Amino acid sequence: ALQAHVIRLNAVGQRLTRMAGLDDGEFDFEHPPAQGGPDMTDGEPLQVADFVSQLRELELELDDREQQLGVLETLLMNRQLQAEVLPSGMPVADGWVSSYFGTRTDPLNGHKAFHAGLDFAGEKGEPIMAVASGIVSFSGERSGYGNVVEINHGNGYVTRYGHNQKNLVQVGETVKKGQVIAQLGSSGRSTGPHLHLEVTLDGKPVDPLNYLDLAKK
Repeated sequence: ALQAHVIRLNAVGQRLTRMAGLDDGEFDFEHPPAQGGPDMTDGEPLQVADFVSQLRELELELDDREQQLGVLETLLMNRQLQAEVLPSGMPVADGWVSSYFGTRTDPLNGHKAFHAGLDFAGEKGEPIMAVASGIVSFSGERSGYGNVVEINHGNGYVTRYGHNQKNLVQVGETVKKGQVIAQLGSSGRSTGPHLHLEVTLDGKPVDPLNYLDLAKK
């Protein structure tokens, strides 16, 4: 029974090591931890009763460790999943922000208008990447947006990528964070090649700057 506990703990420990991105050898669940010290025993052999008692204590300790590691694994998995579905990072490798979220002068008619997203100017055909994992809920043409991809990330989050030259994903497809989903273009209501990125939470547009890392832009 103790051997079975050890095997399960080793398996959990190895999974946690991989999930946490720890270096090989930082935690080694295949071998016992290094120990040492001077010999302080009195030379008397361990009695059978004492040995059985220590085995029982070890069994209780292993049970406790197994439960704690199971809880830790669940927490790490939830944290990893949350990081995957929360919009972050950059949708394009190159390019620059050409228009911010909020009220602006419309580039086509010169009137004041609300801009519900963030524009990234760049070269036509440049890869556009999903800023979070999710399921494609729309891929096609839409008035004003031209070719647009919409991804539902759960927890009320949706991202929208507009004015694409070409969409590379289909409705119902599962996409991973960082996956190329389209090519940058100038389709729809556009003055030149750029990506229009929107982030909505519970159906309301929010500023993508609150989520994206634009330090390099």
